[in-house]
Amino acid sequence: MAIRLIKQNHALYHRNLNQQYPKQSGVVLIVSLVFLIALTAVAAALMQNTTIDMKMSGASEEKVVATQEAVSAIDEVIYKEVTQISGTNAFASEIARFPLSPTVSSAINTSAEITLANPYKIEADCPHSRAASSVQVFKCNVLKVQVTRLYGRTNKSTIEVNSGVSQQLLNVGN
Repeated sequence: MAIRLIKQNHALYHRNLNQQYPKQSGVVLIVSLVFLIALTAVAAALMQNTTIDMKMSGASEEKVVATQEAVSAIDEVIYKEVTQISGTNAFASEIARFPLSPTVSSAINTSAEITLANPYKIEADCPHSRAASSVQVFKCNVLKVQVTRLYGRTNKSTIEVNSGVSQQLLNVGN
């Protein structure tokens, strides 16, 4: 019985071996190539988006750094004017004697300017504060400090920071 079963399997094997199958048309190959191209396109698009995101985050970080540098430059300008070598507070000078464009040191890609907020060179009343005083005892020099900072790959972008300075003066004229 076992021999007969072996002979039947052997005959079946040779019959299947000699049987002619119809030619395959390559549909599976074409479908797999289409999927490969589609996946390659998706991967390329994702890589391009990642590159753009990296450039945008770098530019945003550069702008934040430039803003912080400009704010620090404002602080430096005010500090240097208040503590000059001569020992006098430049902001406390009489407004009539205040120079129209005082010399202010600048750094690379940064320029600073101090101007009068009141173009008529009249000492104004001080803004309200918590410290009580008699009316018209104090007058104020109101000045504007402006710092301009260039930034970016080619230094074509600009950050401009403005700060107002109100220096109390004793009103001896009244």
